[in-house]
Amino acid sequence: MDILVIGGGGREHAICWALAKSPKAGKIFCAPGNAGIGEVAEIVPIQVSEFDRLTAFAQEKQVGLVVVGPDDPLADGIVDAFEAKDIPVFGPRKNAAHIEGSKTFMKDLLRKYNIPTAAYEKFDNYEAALEYLRSQPVPIVIKADGLAAGKGVTVAFTREEAEKALADIMVTQVFGSAGSQVVIEEFMTGQEMSILAFVDGETVRPMSAAQDHKQVFDGDKGPNTGGMGTYSPLPHIADSIIEEAIETIIKPTAKAMVSEGRSFRGVLFAGLMITPDGKPKTIEFNARFGDPETQVVLPRLKSDLLEIFLAAVNGTLDQVEIEWSDEAAVCVVLASPGYPASYPKGLVISGLEQVQDALVFHAGTAKNADGEWVTNGGRVLGVVGLGRDIAEARSKAYAEAERIAFEGKHFRTDIAAKALV
Repeated sequence: MDILVIGGGGREHAICWALAKSPKAGKIFCAPGNAGIGEVAEIVPIQVSEFDRLTAFAQEKQVGLVVVGPDDPLADGIVDAFEAKDIPVFGPRKNAAHIEGSKTFMKDLLRKYNIPTAAYEKFDNYEAALEYLRSQPVPIVIKADGLAAGKGVTVAFTREEAEKALADIMVTQVFGSAGSQVVIEEFMTGQEMSILAFVDGETVRPMSAAQDHKQVFDGDKGPNTGGMGTYSPLPHIADSIIEEAIETIIKPTAKAMVSEGRSFRGVLFAGLMITPDGKPKTIEFNARFGDPETQVVLPRLKSDLLEIFLAAVNGTLDQVEIEWSDEAAVCVVLASPGYPASYPKGLVISGLEQVQDALVFHAGTAKNADGEWVTNGGRVLGVVGLGRDIAEARSKAYAEAERIAFEGKHFRTDIAAKALV
């Protein structure tokens, strides 16, 4: 069966890599892909927003399955577009992807169905939001309602910072229409974790838990990024807490979406906080694989990813048992100089051919006219070490990351350190 994967980052490279291992997989296409993905899939120069061209390509090539990676096309209804052409597609429809596309919708859903999350209020009026904000203690969390490329959330530790974030969103409109509404949310402390789950209506098949590192610098300092590294499993978090999160948050949310007439099919990604009392609460939901979480979760998957996707599409996910490796995985993201602010492109990358004991997923790479690997994004590469435990996987990831060089390369040196304490 030929497959079309939509997207062009490290997440999509990991998906293509995992699908290529399936004996049922034929040719894999990736649109728009990147140079690294081109080593496991045929690159198709169509952007994720070009629904008509993507559906026409899928029909022309008679692909048996489409897999959608990024959030924006899901929120814009790409799954509905493929379904209208009777093309099998893995991912949530537009009305279900709304759980990520609107933070106010997500928070209201959780409140309605008594699913644990931080206390909040929502506003579409700046003056009312500012008045409420000034009545609340800091730290406090300000969130733009819509999709903002992972940058629409500010954890404000001072009142000045909080008021600036609110003005940036609602007055200056730095995120455009995504900031027409805001969520102002209580600040939660504790350990964060991510649980991704394959979902088909009320059927939930959780993946192994992971933990991301969002801030750009060691010690969780500096501005938020799309993710500087991840690891899985989480040996320092009790299985009972992970199970409680699945039973009290993920499964009830899937059921709630069915009750709302928004049955979810695809990957439901829960960003969770384990509060000091040991109880998990919801930070956010995403309607797709996380990046870079996917880069540590899929290498630990023993089952056939293509079969899981097809079961979800065909409504038979409840008949599938999914196996996970006991191995640990640690991903270290190598970023361009300046990221997450502005950064140059076209910096020559050397040393990729020297990596022997790690997986390398390409997030932002290209090839120049001389055939050299060059940077083409903020997050450039994800270097994934696998080992008997977190310590071994971490050692491999960092050792292999050192073999790769480009001007201004930077990365966090404390990925997965929390798991070793």
